[in-house]
Formats: sequence, structure tokens, C-alpha cells
Amino acid sequence: MQFNAVTHQAIIDVLRVQDTNIIALGELLQRFGLILTTVDLACEIPGSYWGDSEAGLIGNQLYCRSDTPLHSVLHEASHFVCMDSTRRATLNKDAGGDFDEENAVCYLQILLANHITHFDCYRMCTDMDAWGYTFRLGSARAWFEQESESAQQWLQQRGLLDAKGKITWRCVS
Repeated sequence: MQFNAVTHQAIIDVLRVQDTNIIALGELLQRFGLILTTVDLACEIPGSYWGDSEAGLIGNQLYCRSDTPLHSVLHEASHFVCMDSTRRATLNKDAGGDFDEENAVCYLQILLANHITHFDCYRMCTDMDAWGYTFRLGSARAWFEQESESAQQWLQQRGLLDAKGKITWRCVS
């Protein structure tokens, strides 16, 4: 962890938008009908639930800055994918959802990490732990490998994963 003397905030070492190919990231999200929109580093991120560098959602626009963590982009994208079309139509900042959906979102974001250059499911889990995601087994990776069956089933029942656990590149209808 580093310390930013200008803002007096801790900088947690996670992969960020600036660490990846923004065009490829946008193309990945477009597969779900999401439009990746970047804002200047000095600007607030529209639609960000948590503020700071966290990604934001308004409709089918996913907003980020260069300092936005990749896990945040993929988490918000996964919320968009997992919510029904009625919620997507009025989406503005708060993705909502219940406990089971949140677990499915976390599982999907981990799978999506494998589709980004220099990122994968293991680094995603490490970044999630560093950022403060909490899981009963103590780490994102332990949860993903040992206790995520219900999240997989949730995604499969809604057609977001196929029978082999592969992403179908569809959203909940």
C-alpha cells in the first residue's frame, strides 16, 4: 500500500483501468450492451455508488477514470448483466439486488477477469481481497473455489453461464 501525499489517502495496489487496454475493455463490455465511458481524473465518476475511484452505472453507460480499479469496472458490469431489464431501464447508481444476486455478480466478475490482458481470476481474487471484499472462507479465491456453487447455479438458471460454466455473453432478460 502506498500513501498519496496530495489527497492523504491510501493507494491500494490493485490493477486499474490505466493498466489495461481501454479499447479492449470497452469491446468486452460492449458484448453485454454496455458502453464504457471514461471521465477525466479530476472529475467525479457519474453513477458511482461508493464515490472516489469506483465505477459508476447509469443506464447502459459504465463510467470510470484511469484510476478506477478493474475489479470495480467488472463488478458494476456484472451487476448490469445480472439485473432484469426492468431494473436496467431505470438504473442510476444503485444496482440493487439481493444476497444471491450479489454472489452471482462476484462470481461473474471473477470469470470476466480471464478475458482481460494481464488480468485473470486469481489476480481478480487478490484485488478483491486487497480492496476489502469479505467472504466467509476468508478470501475471494477460497470462496470462488470452494463455496460458489449457488452463485454458479444462479447464473446458469438465468442463462448467463452455460452447462460447462462458460459465459454466454447475455444479460438477464
